[in-house]
Amino acid sequence: MAVLPLLLCLLPLAPASSPPQPAPAGPCPRRCRCQMQSLPRSVLCPGAGLLFVPPSLDRRAAELRLADNFIAAVRRRDLANMTGLLHLSLSRNTIRHVAAGAFADLRALRALHLDGNRLTSLGEGQLRGLVNLRHLILSNNQLAALAAGALDDCAETLEDLDLSYNNLEQLPWEALGRLGNVNTLGLDHNLLASVPAGAFSRLHKLARLDMTSNRLTTIPPDPLFSRLPLLARPRGSPASALVLAFGGNPLHCNCELVWLRRLAREDDLEACASPPALGGRYFWAVGEEEFVCEPPVVTHRSPPLAVPAGRPAALRCRAVGDPEPRVRWVSPQGRLLGNSSRARAFPNGTLELLVTEPGDGGVFTCIAANAAGEATAAVELTVGPPPPPQLANSTSCDPPRDGDPDALTPPSAASASASAKAADSGTPADHGVQVTEHGATAALVQWPVQRPIPGIRMYQIQYNSSADDILVYRMIPADSRSFLLTDLASGRTYDLCVLAVYEDGATGLTATRPVGCTHFSTEPALQPCGAPHAPFPGGTMIIALGGIIVASVLAFIFVLLMRYKVHGGQPPGKAKASAPVSSVCSQTNGALGPAPAPPASESSVSRAHTVVQLDCEPWGPSHEPVGP
Repeated sequence: MAVLPLLLCLLPLAPASSPPQPAPAGPCPRRCRCQMQSLPRSVLCPGAGLLFVPPSLDRRAAELRLADNFIAAVRRRDLANMTGLLHLSLSRNTIRHVAAGAFADLRALRALHLDGNRLTSLGEGQLRGLVNLRHLILSNNQLAALAAGALDDCAETLEDLDLSYNNLEQLPWEALGRLGNVNTLGLDHNLLASVPAGAFSRLHKLARLDMTSNRLTTIPPDPLFSRLPLLARPRGSPASALVLAFGGNPLHCNCELVWLRRLAREDDLEACASPPALGGRYFWAVGEEEFVCEPPVVTHRSPPLAVPAGRPAALRCRAVGDPEPRVRWVSPQGRLLGNSSRARAFPNGTLELLVTEPGDGGVFTCIAANAAGEATAAVELTVGPPPPPQLANSTSCDPPRDGDPDALTPPSAASASASAKAADSGTPADHGVQVTEHGATAALVQWPVQRPIPGIRMYQIQYNSSADDILVYRMIPADSRSFLLTDLASGRTYDLCVLAVYEDGATGLTATRPVGCTHFSTEPALQPCGAPHAPFPGGTMIIALGGIIVASVLAFIFVLLMRYKVHGGQPPGKAKASAPVSSVCSQTNGALGPAPAPPASESSVSRAHTVVQLDCEPWGPSHEPVGP
């Protein structure tokens, strides 16, 4: 009991326990300046000639500056465990590659500077983990692709995004539209050719948008632009204003830019690049009444088509206007057609039906529309019964044409009926130029005698097929009234025009006068149907080799037989062994002794039935009998 009071008296004399001390700072990398004694801790290595991120970094640093070095890549382990880093500068290095997850541990990072490097793309995993990033500077790289999910982790916190001076032709506009807190967006000096409508409508905090020096021909109105006043310069602008810079673009000054022309601005760089009447003029000096558009006009459409069921069909429609019209198709049932399992709609105005059915026939409507209006045209499609089955052993599906597959024939009844329908529907028909005969690859073009044209030099024929928009020209002598085209493709529709080339007496220049136009279709090429299949090449080779082997064996046997017969029925070896002994053969009639001479009257009869026997006896070298 006396010990306890003594211990209680000694407790105040024991030294108080000290608080835990921070871990000692790591060594400062060579050629760097480190501040680790006070907060915030920083590692400063600008222009230190570094080839890679130093491995001996203090992982507690809040600021790391590695600008103006020769770092070529950022690896996964280079910045691991730097959870307190707030500012990272890698500007003006030679970085070509950033490993996926290289910034995964930098969850507190606020600013990342990667400008002045050699990055060509930015994937979805390279910025993973930057959940508190405010400033992302990627200017002066070689970026040509930006993944749609590259900014997902920092989409809600990002305030400043600089993508200027890169090679971007496309952007993930949907991903950019989710940057609700972005204040400055730099897209200048890229290769952007278009901006989708409404791309900035959700960027409510946007204060500066720079799209200078791209390839923009127009800028669509955006709901954001109507909510905020647009200014040209940031100086003196109210907090609620949006500074929009779009100079240095090849602007097409038509009615689509009237909204921008109506803004009160002080710009001095914007100019019109087109149309030709306004090219080079100062944008703000062009009156609103000069920003005009031209309604669309349908310049070409497919003639009435007739195809058998089960075959493809291509309907074509071309239109011009300012701006360029967009072509859509409506089915005979009134449905808007697009890409599906049975149809494909192309941007050039072509509608392709992959497999036609009897119910597909009717009048299709082509609608060409732009900002100034729309134009329509009708194309009739007739779907007939499927073609008859082909003969199994025939070599051609069509009857021969006098032995020449390219022989010219008069226009078919289907073409005549199509022309009649076109005439009944009110479509203007030109009877001046006609294709009187045509085949699979040739057509005979004829035109009537024209009224005298002074100074006529020649005729010009120009034509193009349904599958090609490039015109082909042919120059014909002035005294010609027909021409045979021999370079056509089978199974195509052609548009053809004939023009008279003459010398204008008033101006002395060469001029042209249209003689007429027409369209026609070449016959399909003759296709073999049901011809016997050619033998398999490998089987043919095996049969040939087998024949050669059999012939060789037979020839060898024949040679052996001949040699055997030549040597008197003995094998060649024994014949050679008895070479010194020769055989002497005598001819008898089969008797053992001399026979009496027959009468003269019977000699001829008996001679005809004489049996000839060759008795061969071996003789020695001196022709003496051998043996007894």
